[in-house]
Amino acid sequence: MKQKSRWVPSFLALAVCGLCLNLASMVSAQVKTESTTTLGQSVHEVTIERGEVVLVEGNDLVVKMADGSIRHFPNVPESAKATVDGQQLGIHDLKPGMKLERTLTVTTTPKTITTVQTVTGKVWHVSPPKHVILTLEDGTNQQFEIPKGQKFTVDGQEMDAFGLKKGMKVSATKIVEVPETELQHQQQVSGSMPPPPPAPPADQPILIASAAPVPAAPAAPEAPAELPKTGSIVPLIGLLGSLAILLSFGMKAVRKTY
Repeated sequence: MKQKSRWVPSFLALAVCGLCLNLASMVSAQVKTESTTTLGQSVHEVTIERGEVVLVEGNDLVVKMADGSIRHFPNVPESAKATVDGQQLGIHDLKPGMKLERTLTVTTTPKTITTVQTVTGKVWHVSPPKHVILTLEDGTNQQFEIPKGQKFTVDGQEMDAFGLKKGMKVSATKIVEVPETELQHQQQVSGSMPPPPPAPPADQPILIASAAPVPAAPAAPEAPAELPKTGSIVPLIGLLGSLAILLSFGMKAVRKTY
């Protein structure tokens, strides 16, 4: 008998829990809930950032912004793309010198979620202004808290909790409005290739590297040729004899004069 008595409280506890769960599901079925969402006017905020690629290492990107500041973008995802000259480039396709432009659009949309709960039943007990127990359509009783300012409809007329009487068939509607803000972020990255190096002026000669010619070894000087032999000394003796004869004739002419 003692062993059976130990199991009786546990069995009753399980039975009570099961009954409570059934009542809760039945009660929730008696309360009708409808939710609607009303959207407000959306506001768009556009931010444009410009910069030049300085370094790409793995999935890390370093950009020099238009104001001169250096920004580091770590762990850029593989899915991130930039439209450069009409081509979709990933993080590994970016090169130093590329110009990038990021357009960030933040859309803010206010919305109001309205929840309407409706319940219908007969008043079984009322404790104004806080609680009322209603007998629902399935015959179960359920206690409800009365919100401040709540009105009940009885035979087409509205009244507060102090006008309720036992046995009245009432319907009550609870409206809850919750304001929320929805944010959407969109970004678009575009860019351009670095400009090509400038061409040299037309009047400036273009240097072309070439190998310098190897100078040839100087030729050895040739030995001077032997002078040819000239005439003998006999003509010279004859010339001197002629001069001596002319000189003697001159001296004779001088003597005759004096």
